Amino acid sequence: PLLYARATSQRSRALSMRAVVHSPVETDPAAVHPPFANYAHATSVPPASVFLCTSGQLGIAPDGSVPASAEAQAAIAFQNIGAILAASGAGLQHVVRLNAYVSGREHLPGYMRARDEALRGLPKTASTLMVVSGFARPEFVVEI
Repeated sequence: PLLYARATSQRSRALSMRAVVHSPVETDPAAVHPPFANYAHATSVPPASVFLCTSGQLGIAPDGSVPASAEAQAAIAFQNIGAILAASGAGLQHVVRLNAYVSGREHLPGYMRARDEALRGLPKTASTLMVVSGFARPEFVVEI
């Protein structure tokens, strides 16, 4: 699931949720190996926040088309996530954790490029990326 946080107090409900952002937790490299890519080992969320869990999103466009590359599928999946968050009054800046899946190691670089582009300039999220044997339809190679 993908999570986002937003303030829930009376005063903060009147404010834009864009002001509520998670913080990456800095870890000591002597205690734990640094992340392998552009993510954080942990993130903290402000008190009095709400969590929204989304279903996994595939790289399928609103018109039903599915591009062949992992990077293009991941870009569409992030667009879908953005649209879902927007329907709830949030955005990608509220994402605190990602779980992502690719159907082969060869798809890792494409996914990571799309993730880094989608989250450029935003606080790092906690993240898990797994290689799986496949998805419901063979043309899908990424799920976030």
